[in-house]
Amino acid sequence: MLDRDSRHALELPAAVGESDESWLTSYLDVLTLLITLFVLLLALAPPSGGEGQSREALSVASAVTSLPLASLATGIQPRHEGLQPHMAGLDIPGVSVSQGQEGVTLRIDDSLLFPSGNDVLTPQGQDVLERLSSVLATFDGQISVEGHTDNVPISTPRFPSNWELSVGRAIAVVRQLERQGIAISRMRAVGYADTQPMESNATSEGRAANRRVELLLRQQVEG
Repeated sequence: MLDRDSRHALELPAAVGESDESWLTSYLDVLTLLITLFVLLLALAPPSGGEGQSREALSVASAVTSLPLASLATGIQPRHEGLQPHMAGLDIPGVSVSQGQEGVTLRIDDSLLFPSGNDVLTPQGQDVLERLSSVLATFDGQISVEGHTDNVPISTPRFPSNWELSVGRAIAVVRQLERQGIAISRMRAVGYADTQPMESNATSEGRAANRRVELLLRQQVEG
């Protein structure tokens, strides 16, 4: 029979280890290292088991790398990643879509929108912008409407130079999109004249490519 002192010596503190979870961090670190080592071993293993075994090893490696832990190494995704799917189904002759560092660009051939040397939209141009407005309505960022010309000089009372022509065309597009329901506060009009050619102005084809209006879509950055 145990005496009082012996019974006291066998008693354990009631709260030992109840709130100490620091071991969990070390456990996760070890688990991550083991997974990484496992993937490396699969990648370096010789294909001694034949083609079937190689495919099985690749399948296991793919499954491992798809774990949530692997997603930490995917890096920062492009800010405009969500824009491109909306534009993928866009099928308007004379309108092209590209994605760059600043955002998504909708490039419209000048011949679709305006008569030569004018900034009044044609009925065809109005129809093109109406079709584009339904796409732009799904986008909540900023829209920069940019007018471009070729290097052929213009000098009229309304357009003393290509600068005025390019700005006038950009403004005409902004006003039309506003009538289609796009908030004017989200848009701006910019004219570049012939300072940003896409092709050489030495040929008629190149000049035609340079006469264009571009809609640059920039996603708003949350502060």
